[in-house]
Amino acid sequence: MAVMRFNPGVDPECILRINALSDELFRFSITKAGQDTGSGLNRYGFLKEDWKYSGFRQKTSGKQTFLKTNKALFSLRGSKEPVFALKDSNERKLCGGKIKILHDEGIYEVSLGLDKNEKFFGLGDQCRDRIEHRNSIADMNVVSAASYIPIPFLMSNRGYGILVNTTYRHVWDIGYKNRNTLRIVIPGGNLDLYFFYGPGLKDLLGAYTQLTGRPALPPKWSFGPWFICRTQANDFEVASNALSFRDRKIPCDVLSLEPGWMERDYDYSTEKKWNSKDFPIPSWSPNGPYNLINAIKRMGFKMGLWLCQEYDLSYEAERRIGGIITSQSKRIEQFLGHTFEKDVHFIEPVTADRFTKPEEAWFDHLKKFVDQGISFFKQDGAMQVCEHPGRIWGNGMTDAEMHNLHPLLYSQQMYEGFRQYTGKRPCCFTALGWAGVQRYTGTWTGDTGGGPKTLVACLNLAMSGHSTVTCDMEVTTKEGIHYGFFLPWAQVNSWTYFRHPWLLGDELQPLFRDYANLRSRLIPYIYTYANVAHTTGIPIVRPIVLEYPDDPKTTSIITQWFFGKELLVSSFSQEVYLPEGKWLDYWNGKIYAGPQKIKYKPPENRGGGLFLRSNSILPLGPLVQYVGQKTEEGFSLKIFIEPGKEAAFEIYDDDGISFDYMRGKYSLHKITAAYPKGGISLTAPKAVKIDKIEIWTNEKPQKVLLNGKVINGEWLPEVSKFLSH
Repeated sequence: MAVMRFNPGVDPECILRINALSDELFRFSITKAGQDTGSGLNRYGFLKEDWKYSGFRQKTSGKQTFLKTNKALFSLRGSKEPVFALKDSNERKLCGGKIKILHDEGIYEVSLGLDKNEKFFGLGDQCRDRIEHRNSIADMNVVSAASYIPIPFLMSNRGYGILVNTTYRHVWDIGYKNRNTLRIVIPGGNLDLYFFYGPGLKDLLGAYTQLTGRPALPPKWSFGPWFICRTQANDFEVASNALSFRDRKIPCDVLSLEPGWMERDYDYSTEKKWNSKDFPIPSWSPNGPYNLINAIKRMGFKMGLWLCQEYDLSYEAERRIGGIITSQSKRIEQFLGHTFEKDVHFIEPVTADRFTKPEEAWFDHLKKFVDQGISFFKQDGAMQVCEHPGRIWGNGMTDAEMHNLHPLLYSQQMYEGFRQYTGKRPCCFTALGWAGVQRYTGTWTGDTGGGPKTLVACLNLAMSGHSTVTCDMEVTTKEGIHYGFFLPWAQVNSWTYFRHPWLLGDELQPLFRDYANLRSRLIPYIYTYANVAHTTGIPIVRPIVLEYPDDPKTTSIITQWFFGKELLVSSFSQEVYLPEGKWLDYWNGKIYAGPQKIKYKPPENRGGGLFLRSNSILPLGPLVQYVGQKTEEGFSLKIFIEPGKEAAFEIYDDDGISFDYMRGKYSLHKITAAYPKGGISLTAPKAVKIDKIEIWTNEKPQKVLLNGKVINGEWLPEVSKFLSH
């Protein structure tokens, strides 16, 4: 680490630190003398700290310091306005700028020069009209409906990314006021920046999620269809919903309850109970085996409960790191720079609230519901999105610092609490977050429905390192159903309405069932890409620019996305852009050659486009009503391959519930296809039972072999389609 002391023209003297944490990552901070660097993200474990990198070389000349790694070079000149630059190993400048320090106003201003062709991605769900952020302003603060999950991470197509390490509200001006300048204005805390180097956007996401944590791998059942019951529902209605799904053969894995399950509506306390009128739980048998939860679990469902909270989670956060939470006056002095009297009449109004029990973790009161069979809790944004001006939290922080940190603590403590209590993989579900949210939870796009703007939110989150996203599916339109089923989680939220699939009418009901059936068969595919996200940071939902970063026409597309690598999906627009390569229309078998823009009208019984990438294998699992249902049915393979090409897909699997996969207890089943001159050769492990193979190609091969043996099949009227049974 290089450390400089310098005077920016105001007192007190500043300490400037730069460090190379890896070949791709530099940390740069400025603090007042006597203060620690870092933010609440560091304090509570949201950023990786145990870097053991020593492969950099340091050179200092006067006030200028250079740190060089195997891949990048960071230079810094200390002065009244420090100047910095990031270059690649060939010393091509990626970014550079200067910093203004206004301590008397408590403001830092970072300015970077921009290349005229530079494009920017990231910043989370803080806007819903674009995924490319050049010429825009981003107000980074959690706000209901407008900015649910702002993430202070931005990456450039020039090969660098920046994370502002703060939980304070701040602003990014990305060439808006001055087209050639990126300005970041930070009015709270210290200045602490992480600079990432990466030749591609995927590299930058990998580096970012190495710092903030890879996306969680939730239980496999969470990737099946969900249904959230009406808030007016009682136990009989919930049981009837469960029976309706099974009788109508509509796959569904999750039934969840809204606030009506509680005795007191919107109960923020730790004394919450079941609504005894609508959900009578016998006191002599609270955990079954004949209660509602037990009954629907026997039918293959998992059950979730809606929660609201305004609890002070900082007490538990401090407990977990061995912090001091009893000496409030010292914490207040540390964070505010003032000494307050210890008079309880002064301290109590600003540190206390109506519900918090400082000695009790929030998750503790949820254990009784877990014992009854509840599998997860829906963490509503109620009151979390509200500002708490004047409040001093239990850790001594003001609300200015805690407002954006609190949702992270909620997901962290929910994840760790469930894991510690059950030993199983948690399924966490929330609407709010900040940098590092992906490490603990899946999210939905809040109380904003399932229209096109929520898709933009999901795409922006994907470009910010977050993978498990969903929306409240819009079931009254074909487009909404189509879009909702091609997200990492697929959920219908009835809320207070009648959004039940069997009430959709003659046109939409069979369409919904078809999509639910396809979703069921895609579980092995989706789960494989959930593991890819968990191990690499590359999300399940991918904006087209992430797969085709060199195609300038992909940078602003907001009505299409990749679902995994093989499937390209479109919705909410008849204008579809197909990048370079061949594309197979999943619905009708038509083959398109890209790059080209087409006018696309889906079949009457579908809500959007679905295209299989050329030289791909799509594994479709058995059709089941819920994950884990026993069946003798095997896989179907849908293969689209060109002469002279190869294709492969490696199916990931584990027990879907435990953390045994972290101890090596998982399986990888690689399926390959090759099309040399003459015939198509397929290989598949014996562990993968294959019932059907469908091959699309633009030239009929002489034969098709599976594991070296010719397989029987027929060439259908579509000249390019081979079907085996």
